[in-house]
Amino acid sequence: MIEVAGPPPDVFNSINEVSKWWSKDFEGSSTKLNDEFVICHPGQHYSKQKLVEFIPGKKVVWLVTDSELNWLDKDRAEWTGTRMIFEVMPEGNKTLLHFTHKGLVPGKECYYRCTQGWDMVIKDKLFGFITSGKAI
Repeated sequence: MIEVAGPPPDVFNSINEVSKWWSKDFEGSSTKLNDEFVICHPGQHYSKQKLVEFIPGKKVVWLVTDSELNWLDKDRAEWTGTRMIFEVMPEGNKTLLHFTHKGLVPGKECYYRCTQGWDMVIKDKLFGFITSGKAI
């Protein structure tokens, strides 16, 4: 969870500008229900997401419909079928952003590395974009 000095709609809108905080290797759209996008780092990471829940100013859920994490030994498609959930809540004059990668559990080969990666992506990159407006 991160806390941001700003209104929920601004935080929510920043989440949906994926190419400005997660990766420039972005193809597709991420601004409305049923949009699909791909993040691809050749030889390392490929994932295709579909927006399956979209409540403006409050919540967005991405379903990973396809994935390949090339650095895994067992199941390189571990992300497929998982959901990335962003929930935005007002807290006084600030906004709380709660992120959950549902389906990313300790039994998965990528769990610990992905948990560290999401900490960096959400707490550093996304937080930096929300607070400064500067893209990666």
